[in-house]
Amino acid sequence: MDNSKHESAWSKSIPFGEQMRIIGRLFRYAAPYKWYFYFSVGFSIAVAVINIFLPRIIQVYMDSHLVVGHTDFAVMWFFAGLYLFGMIVKAIMQFVQSYLYEMGAEYMLEHTRRRLFSKLHTLGMRYFDQTPSGSILSRLTNDTMAFANFWALFNSLVVTVSAMVSSFIAMYVVDIKISLWLLVFMPFLFVMVWYYQRYSTRVYRRMRERLSVLNAKLAEGITGISVIQQFRQEKRINQEFNGTNDQYYNTRKAMIRINSLLLNPMINLFYALGTVLVLGMFGVRGLHSYVAAGVIYAFITYLNNFYNPMSEMMDRLSDFQDGVVAGSRVFRIMDDDTLEPQQHPVDGAEITRGKIEFRHVTFSYDGKNPVLHDVSFVAEPGQTVALVGETGSGKTSIINVMMRFYEFGEGQILIDDRNIRDYSISELRKKMGLVLQEPFMFFGRWLQIFECLMKKLVIKRLEQQRDLCKLTSLLKRYRISKMLE
Repeated sequence: MDNSKHESAWSKSIPFGEQMRIIGRLFRYAAPYKWYFYFSVGFSIAVAVINIFLPRIIQVYMDSHLVVGHTDFAVMWFFAGLYLFGMIVKAIMQFVQSYLYEMGAEYMLEHTRRRLFSKLHTLGMRYFDQTPSGSILSRLTNDTMAFANFWALFNSLVVTVSAMVSSFIAMYVVDIKISLWLLVFMPFLFVMVWYYQRYSTRVYRRMRERLSVLNAKLAEGITGISVIQQFRQEKRINQEFNGTNDQYYNTRKAMIRINSLLLNPMINLFYALGTVLVLGMFGVRGLHSYVAAGVIYAFITYLNNFYNPMSEMMDRLSDFQDGVVAGSRVFRIMDDDTLEPQQHPVDGAEITRGKIEFRHVTFSYDGKNPVLHDVSFVAEPGQTVALVGETGSGKTSIINVMMRFYEFGEGQILIDDRNIRDYSISELRKKMGLVLQEPFMFFGRWLQIFECLMKKLVIKRLEQQRDLCKLTSLLKRYRISKMLE
């Protein structure tokens, strides 16, 4: 049994340098949509500035009008209207900021999925033999979706930094001494973030791996359910699935424990300690001098604005680890060099007669154990050749290397006495047909599928026959010729 499947969720971690490289690549993927993010940052800063003035409005009203009794309905309605106007502007800016950021993230997500899907089409069959289909599906869906959550973290980071800087400046303007005392908690906060970032990465990487295996077992179990039932393997398959599911469950529990300890509870603790410090220092000052109620209100509000966005960002830190781990898995596919066999087409190389010759061909799927060894035969044009043998004797392997699904090792494959690598893939696919043992239906409407497969043949035959049948004018009349172009 492979012990790696049962190792602790805490046993792996992504080095800091690798995390930074992954983040750098994520930023390059987002570069085409950078203006969405730039404008979003601008609106975040504008919201932070508004958050400075809103408590100030209440402070001025309380200290200059409400407390001293110099107020009337006109003054009250003025400050109420001013505060309401500020809240409306803030809400609009928050909506625009969130909308721009989400749209940028969605465009980046779509772009990433397109590139990943295109990359999968360049990989050779060897990659798909070694990788479960459920795992590939997990990369395309779960891991790429984690990118969207990853960018939501940067949105929270921008909002948090803007709010913290603006709130601290506002507190510094109100009272320098107390605001500097509040910085005492910052080193502890940074240590907590560092600790979380270090240990949660291990859990998240293991969790994503378990999820990928879980998806793979689901896909294979559902696809092969008829074979499983025929050989009465339901109990064994259920036990294997339950084991994988339990491993994923345990990694989720490990992540919940660390999130429950280091995220919201710690932020709330720091906020409570800061509130106690502020009220205590204002209380001591009130024993010797006058302290305005509006000042206390403004300071507590700024303190809340300082810690509240931080709480949301800490919630998003789990998305950061999720995004980094998902990014490492997606980029592993993007960097995979298990490409399909490469052709070196020669200009003018075209299959005309259809002669096929194998000369001492050797082939191995894993590079170690040869499936074909020194195979030689000739199929003359017009000749029918049947390959007969037991299961595993290499019949399918001969077709695989001839269709260029796999790269063979030693020997030569000749078509019309020319090396098979001299022909382009399009020429090989055009002149060589493959009938699958099992039917496969492409995704889409049947008319689209038929058009995709038959369009070139239909157009060629129409071009040959339309003048003979005097269809040219009819096709132009009903604009069918444009449709066929």
